[in-house]
Amino acid sequence: MEAALKISVTDFLLGFLVMPYSMIRSVENCWYFGITFCKIHYSFDLMLCLVSIFHLCSIAVDRFYAICYPLHYSLKMTIPTVRQLIVVCWSVPASFAFGVVFSEAYASGIEDYELLVACSSSCPVMFNKLWGVVLFSFGFFIPGSVMIGIYAKIFQVSKKHLRVMKSRSENVGEEKHNQVSKSKDRKAAKTLSIVMGVFLLCWLPCFFTILIDPFIGFSTPEVLFDALTWFAYINSICNPLIYGFFYPWFQKALRYILIGNIFHSQSCTAKLFLENQ
Repeated sequence: MEAALKISVTDFLLGFLVMPYSMIRSVENCWYFGITFCKIHYSFDLMLCLVSIFHLCSIAVDRFYAICYPLHYSLKMTIPTVRQLIVVCWSVPASFAFGVVFSEAYASGIEDYELLVACSSSCPVMFNKLWGVVLFSFGFFIPGSVMIGIYAKIFQVSKKHLRVMKSRSENVGEEKHNQVSKSKDRKAAKTLSIVMGVFLLCWLPCFFTILIDPFIGFSTPEVLFDALTWFAYINSICNPLIYGFFYPWFQKALRYILIGNIFHSQSCTAKLFLENQ
C-alpha cells in the first residue's frame, strides 16, 4: 500500500503541475508563458519524472529485503531508513533538475540555442552531448540496471523458496499452505514483471532519443520528440494502476462501482478485506 501511495503522489503531482502546460504546448505548438516559467516548468517536469523513477528503485530495494532477507527486513527497512530513502528520492532529483536547467549547463555549446530562447513562442529542450549522456545514465541506465539486477535476484530466490516448500510438503494442511504461498509468489513475480516491462517500454525511447540527438545534429523532429515525451508520461499513469489493481480489495471495490452495487444500501457493509489478503 505504501509503495502505491508514494508512486501515486509523485505521479499525481506530475499530472497536476506539469502535464497541463505540456499539453497546451503540444496542442498549440507554442509556449505562451515566458522563458522563466519555461525553466520552472521543465525543472519540475524533469524532477518529478526522476522522483518517480527513484521511487521505483526504492520499492525494488524494499522488495529485495522483504523477499530475500525476510528475517532481517524489520532491521534493515526501519522508519528512519524509509525516511532517508524518501529524502534521497526527492532531494537528488530536485538538485539535479533545477541545477542543470537554471544554470543552462545542458545547452552549453549548442549553436543557435540563444536564438531559440529569444523566441517568445519557444520553450526549447535540448541537451548537449555531455549532459545527454549524464541524463541517460542518471535517469535511466543506472536505475534500470539496479532494478533489473534486484528483480533478477528476487526471481531467483522466489524459485528457490518454491522448491524448498515443495520438498517439505508432508501433509494436506502444509500442502494447502504452500499452494497459497506459491500463488502469492507468482502474483508478486507477475507484478514485478509488469512494472519493469512498463518502465522500460515507456522510458527507453525518450531517454535514448535524448542520448543520441546531440550526436546526430539535433535532427530528431520536434513532433517525434514531443510524442516520445508523452509516451514516457504514460508510465506515470500506469504505475498507480499496476500496483492498485494487484490489491484484491481494490479489485473488489472497483467491481462494486462498475456494476452499480455502490448505490445499494448494503454497499456500506460490504467486506472488502479478507484475512488471507
